[in-house]
Amino acid sequence: MGSMARWTKPVEQLGDWFIGLLMSLGEFAKFTAHAVWLMVRHPWRFRLFMRQAEFVGAGSMFIVVLTGIFTGAVFTLQTVNALQRVGMESMVGTTVVLAVARELGPVLTALMVTGRVGSSMATELGTMRVTEQIDAMEVMAVDPIRYLVIPRLIACLLMVPALTLIFDAVAAMGSYAVAIGLLDIDQGSYLSRIEWYVDPADVVHGVYKAIVFGGFMALVGCYKGYHAEGGARGVGVATTQAVVIGSIGVFMLDYMLTSVLLAWGQIE
Repeated sequence: MGSMARWTKPVEQLGDWFIGLLMSLGEFAKFTAHAVWLMVRHPWRFRLFMRQAEFVGAGSMFIVVLTGIFTGAVFTLQTVNALQRVGMESMVGTTVVLAVARELGPVLTALMVTGRVGSSMATELGTMRVTEQIDAMEVMAVDPIRYLVIPRLIACLLMVPALTLIFDAVAAMGSYAVAIGLLDIDQGSYLSRIEWYVDPADVVHGVYKAIVFGGFMALVGCYKGYHAEGGARGVGVATTQAVVIGSIGVFMLDYMLTSVLLAWGQIE
């Protein structure tokens, strides 16, 4: 009997983990559906939205700009080193801009915002949960999701795409500065290749991804904070989980969105 229990215990633990995962996914889906339903209905709290938009957008500007400049610069150095081996260094601008617009821009922007904003959302809502402020709102017949979650969700849906466009622009500027100023690549061929090969649709696809990433990041951060428990330690755990799940989810969603766009023929 002891030997049998030793073999069955890992199976039971795996089953418990799987059931817990399914329950968490169900709760998250329910939370998301409730938030989306409230998001499309009046009233909208414009003042709360503007406060969150300032925090998400203006507050994340510096880190996004800094990341974008150095991403474009270092990617240009690596790309030139590779393309010079085949005599195609004039294509460096096209390669960098396409990679940034389609993939690096939305993904890196979402990761930066997740680390800064997603963690803040989980911490703030988690603190309100463990100090029973959310319970007090429910007692006063105030829907906490409408008051706390919806402004953050809308702000991320709008600000993350805007930050992605800024990331794309400053990454292109960083690439230009390195390619023309440091590596002495011909300016005319650099710019003409970008104009010839890069389409507005490439930037739009990155914006689509950023919208999805922003919504997912906001929902994960708010969900983890909203359901935090266990005092200060629980808030810390919720914050860590929000950042980890949000970051991994960005990569998973990026793959799925790219696959869908390729299947629909939206990316050439």
